[in-house]
Amino acid sequence: MSQKTTTAQGMNRAKLYQLVLFPMNNGATNVYYILTLNFIAYYANGVLGLLLMFATTMVTVMRLFDAVTDPIIGALIDRTSTKFGKFRPFMVLGNVIMIVSSICLYFGTRLISGEMSWLRYVCFVLFYALYVIGYTFQTACTRSGQTCLTNDPKQRPLFTIFNTVASLIGMGLVQFLAPILSKRLGGYNSAEFFNVMIPLAIVVSALLTLLAVVGIWEKDRPEYFGVSKTQEKVEVKEYLAILKANKELQRLMIAGAGCKLAFSIATNMTVLCMLYGAMMENYDGLYLPMMIVGYVFSVPFFLLTVRTSQKHGQKASLVRYTAIALVMYIGVLVLLVLWKQGNPAWNLSLGPVNLYTVLFVIFFGVGYGAYYSTADMPIPMVADCSDYETFRSGRYIPGIMGTLFSLVDKLVSSLGSTVVGAAVAMIGIHTLPDGNTPYSDGMHGVVIVLFCIVPMIAWIMTLIAMKGYSLTGSRMKEIQAVNAVRKDAINRGMSLEDAMQTWKEMDQVPEKFRQS
Repeated sequence: MSQKTTTAQGMNRAKLYQLVLFPMNNGATNVYYILTLNFIAYYANGVLGLLLMFATTMVTVMRLFDAVTDPIIGALIDRTSTKFGKFRPFMVLGNVIMIVSSICLYFGTRLISGEMSWLRYVCFVLFYALYVIGYTFQTACTRSGQTCLTNDPKQRPLFTIFNTVASLIGMGLVQFLAPILSKRLGGYNSAEFFNVMIPLAIVVSALLTLLAVVGIWEKDRPEYFGVSKTQEKVEVKEYLAILKANKELQRLMIAGAGCKLAFSIATNMTVLCMLYGAMMENYDGLYLPMMIVGYVFSVPFFLLTVRTSQKHGQKASLVRYTAIALVMYIGVLVLLVLWKQGNPAWNLSLGPVNLYTVLFVIFFGVGYGAYYSTADMPIPMVADCSDYETFRSGRYIPGIMGTLFSLVDKLVSSLGSTVVGAAVAMIGIHTLPDGNTPYSDGMHGVVIVLFCIVPMIAWIMTLIAMKGYSLTGSRMKEIQAVNAVRKDAINRGMSLEDAMQTWKEMDQVPEKFRQS
């Protein structure tokens, strides 16, 4: 395949290996994301002895800090142009910062004497903040870098499935190994657990980052950036004006935040420990099998989302499968409401299997498969919004577009750990539950709210936001065609302003630039 970005139809297409490898950047950051989301509060509370509400609240505070740093780093990405590219420097530097900060956070803080608890609190916050900066450096490139990878509407849905596979490699590895290591190393509150998990996470994330750098290497060049080689510098103060003008990004922010909130709370380790451990009294026998059930059901939905996206656009795919998840979780909600403590007929059991378990597997499996296949779908849709911004204003600002999206995404998802921590504290539990925590009054209601009701509300938000989203499959073909003819004219000497004025609608575009 030719390395030229502009074909006869003005298409920028990626090679298969590029589509497969670049999403590994998301897998690399998700290794740390799932560790932080699910386990850092266990470390702070169980290993360092910090207060439970401080530990869970700091997860939210740092996600807020992460959101605040996003626009600044997005602007840095858009202004960066080096021999090593625009995105690769941030990917590599971000991963290095996370390695250093993780060693300091999970090992350095333990060297501080318990008699100097105030210093433990201070260092925990400082090292955590350093980690957040590195995380933002690297994760911002997942959303912004894809814009130069491909603008083919038939390839972008493939990015979704490869992105999900990459997430499974990074995030799934942690989720699979954590309960196994926890059982052998003294639980999630033990120092031994983190002695193994952190080095493992560092190595896996670094390898995935290397693969991602290889994936974007040939595309991380100025000729793949927007319609004009001369890029206008955008000040941070202009962010609000850009966001106000780009209605599609506004709607995608709400939809993406809804998807992330549902995912972060429903898959929170504390919630799953209460459900499978305290309520069903078989955490070791249920957690991994039920996670496998969810992944197995996800496979056909991954294929369906790609097919739907390629045929009808990514909006249609997101709406359709989010709606399926919402309907299926009504069944999960009913089953959890009907649960009776100590009654085998109303408990999950994989041997012998009862009717309750069969129904739960069906409703949960289909619902999880549907929403897991759409959880990362807003990420390639950010690229559509970025291309729309280029169409609308002539600006190529993927860093800003990606970090504006992630700002709201992180603000909302940051509530996850605090909501879980507050809910647990409200029922009188002072240490985060693990797989061995016995059932106590109030857990039933907490699990129903966190495992079902909150995600369902988030999905309703997503469906409402997508109702007015105009970047359908056919509309994106029009936008890409107009952008392509403008870029061709600019390369032949026309100014950006003249190109913007000359070509505005699809019927003005020569046939050779139109996508089939």
